[in-house]
Parts: sequence; structure tokens; C-alpha cells
Amino acid sequence: MPAGHGRPVEPAVPLDAARVVVAGLGVSGRAVVAALAGRVRELVTVDARADDADVRGAAAEDRAGLDDLVAGADLVVASPGWAPSTPLLAAATAAGVPVWSEVELAWRLRVDRRGPDGAARGPAPWLAVTGTNGKTTTVEMLASILAAAGLRTAAVGNVGTPLLTAAVDPDLDVLAVELSSFQLHFTHTMSVEAGAVLNVAPDHLDWHGSLEAYAADKGRIYARAQVACVYTVADPRTEDLVREADVVEGARAVGVTLGTPGPGQLGLVEDVLVDRAFHAPADAADRRTYAAELGTLADLAHLAPAATGDGPAVPPPHVVSDALAAAALARAHGVPAAAVRDGLRSFRPGAHRIERVRVLGGVAYVDDSKATNPHAAAASLATYEPGTVVWVAGGLAKGARLDDLVERRADRLRAAVVIGVDPAPWTEALARHAPEIPVVRVDPGDTGSVMRRAVAAARDLARPGDTVLLAPAGASMDQFRSYAERGAAFAAAVQELDE
Repeated sequence: MPAGHGRPVEPAVPLDAARVVVAGLGVSGRAVVAALAGRVRELVTVDARADDADVRGAAAEDRAGLDDLVAGADLVVASPGWAPSTPLLAAATAAGVPVWSEVELAWRLRVDRRGPDGAARGPAPWLAVTGTNGKTTTVEMLASILAAAGLRTAAVGNVGTPLLTAAVDPDLDVLAVELSSFQLHFTHTMSVEAGAVLNVAPDHLDWHGSLEAYAADKGRIYARAQVACVYTVADPRTEDLVREADVVEGARAVGVTLGTPGPGQLGLVEDVLVDRAFHAPADAADRRTYAAELGTLADLAHLAPAATGDGPAVPPPHVVSDALAAAALARAHGVPAAAVRDGLRSFRPGAHRIERVRVLGGVAYVDDSKATNPHAAAASLATYEPGTVVWVAGGLAKGARLDDLVERRADRLRAAVVIGVDPAPWTEALARHAPEIPVVRVDPGDTGSVMRRAVAAARDLARPGDTVLLAPAGASMDQFRSYAERGAAFAAAVQELDE
């Protein structure tokens, strides 16, 4: 596939002579403005809500005015929230004006690393991760592994520091990069050292238009990969994307599996994480007869969800898979096996990811507000024993259907509490596939008390040994500003419960 989906990629003039329109003044948009200030002929910012934008309010969405704006532009740099169908980007595409993501700009502007002796050593390689779920955990695991190897690194991109800020930092040796499908859509020339697609499941279909278009944008992470394309053996779509990718000659397909790995894969042998891809030189005569040990499941035991019983701490399968993907990317960069083990041991996940809030009356209350789509919620629910979960769910479905999720995980449920302005996708799927499960719908009228009422209802439904699990399977913006605010509201409501 051509670099720009068949659209022009290069501005008609050099960047320093260009009139650049910056679409959106969120975190990435402001990083773009900071990076381009003084480097281009003219900057014009567009945002419907930011008071300091050059074009704002209703004018930022007026098609006629935006046609005039685009007519004088040499390049548009789009923030990830801006879908291709928005008036500005549609006008730019129709006019043949190149549209770049912040990721594309970061790739173009990256600087040489500065070695300990002050000598330039070429730009920092990028190890990049995308997928419907698990991106943040994987990229933060990767950063922990790289740091354990003594490398100067940061988890950047769709998490933490804007990628553009890191790309122009000469004191970083290698970047652990999280990329969303939004960011990849307008990324054209990036060439990662190694890239991973963890999984592909329906999400953001309202933005992309179809699952096929969504998957294709995920697959752009593999384009021009230099060393390795990491895929998940259990998700055939990810391997298909590798097969379709136009990579640098010599780049390898590397699978990760929760089973025994074959040649060229990383996986599990009993409770041991092993590498059969990067354990020996490609021309070693005996490379197929052994593997490198990277660690054990015990090194991930601190990532197991808290339970109310006394069983062993077992990390969820999706966490183990994320760890193997992070290990594969690190090994593609040449990181030793011991650093993988040490990095996984020291890794601590961010908030709102299967995070125990409290145990009360023998019931565990767990915040997995980061589970913003059905695929993530399915992985979260699979962590628990059948019939032990009171599921707190709901929000914005983003065009996804809930039927497959409920059908696959109905056995885990004792009951469900549904929040959100539009509960129908959840309540209807539960009625079709789990009609025997008690369902409480929380009236959305008083947004400020929604989570208190949801937690109170969940407590009434739970029994000792159960888990009240916030794994919404939807975005938060119908009632909360972010998944973090939603998780914080859940935690606060749980802490308010009487003994």
C-alpha cells in the first residue's frame, strides 16, 4: 500500500518554507506547535474549543471557511482525535494537501543521540506497540526492561510524554512507543526498529468506518520495520498484517504465544518465559535445539489480581502475553535475557488496570476502568472464577457490539450493574445471552452520584468470595471526563462504604 493511502505525503515546498495548519490543540497539538515554532514560514492553529487557537469556535467547523484555510496551506498536522471525515481534514484531502500525524512529524524531526562522550550516534531507534488492548501495559513493561538494561529510555506516544518531545531529546537511547490507530492513520514514512500489533478487535469503528480499515491502520506499524514484526499467535489478524507488510529486507516475523513456542517465537514452557527467536545468531547450526530463559511466571506474580481467597498469585493470561510481546521487542533491540527478567520484576502498572481498591465483607472491589472496549473487558472478566463477578459496565460503545463479550463471559457473572447514558448495548446483550443474570440499570439522571449508586447496587448483589469489577467495555465520556476519572469515582464510592 502506498505510504499515504494514495494521498500526497510530501509538501510542495520545504518544511521551513511551509504554511502549516495544526489541527487540534490537545497535548500532541501543543507539542507540534512548540516543535515547529520558528522552523516554518507560518503556523495556523485550529481548535473548536481552545481560546488561544487562531481559528476557533464555530469557525473551526465551518466547511467554507476551512476550504479557504486549506487553499493556502502546504501541510496539515492532525491531532489523533481528528477523524479523516472532519471538515478540515476532508477539505485537505480533497485539495491534495498532505496530512501528517504528530508521529510522522516526530519521525521527520528526530535528532541524533548524544553518547556519553558527547559524540552523535544517530537517532534513537523506535520500538513501537499498537493493538486494541494492552498497549500501555506492554509499552511500560518494555520501558522497564530497557531501563533494566541500562538504557536511557521513556514510554512515550499515546501514553506519557508526547512522542515529538522525546524524538528531539538527544539524551534518550531508545524509545518505547505506544501508538493508537488514530495516530497511525496519518503516519507515512516511519520505520521502527521493531513493531508489535498485540490484537485486533472491534473498536473505534465510528472513527475508522469498518473493522477492515481499523485493522489496516494498526498494520501500518509494520511498514518499513527494520528488525522484527511481533504478532500474537492466538490472533490470526495480527499475523495477516505482518504478511501484508512491506518491511526492510531481513526483518523477521516473531510470534508470541502462551503455549510452547516454535522456532522464531517467544512463549511458555510450563512456567518459564522462553525465547526461540533472538536466542542465537541466525546462522547458528544448533539454534533450533534450545531456547533462552527470560524469566518465570513468578516474576509476574505481583501483577496478579488480588483475590479474597488463599490461592497462588497467578498473572492473567493477557498480562503474560503483554510481557512476552515487550520481551520480544526488547530482544529485537539486543537486550540481554537477564534485563528482561529484572525489568518485568520491577514493573508496576498504572492506575485503573485491574487495581484492587478494597476488600469488604469478603468481597473484593477492583477498578479496571481502563477496559474501555469489549475485548479488554473480556480479558478482565476471564481473570475470575465462574459465577463470582458482579460486573459494573457501561458507557460509550463507540460502534462496538457487546454480544460476543457477554456470550463468552456470561459464565463469570453473578450479576451486572449497568451505568451510562445509553445502557441498551449492555442490557440488550445481557438479555439475549445471559437472561438468568440479575441486571440493575443505574438511572443516569444525576451524573454526580452515578458511581455511588452503582457501587451500592453491586454491594447488595455480591456475596463473600465475589469480586465487584469495574470493567466498563465502553468509553467514559458520556458521564466522565476520562477513564481515570471514572475509576477514581468508583474507588471513592467503594471507600465510602460502611463496614
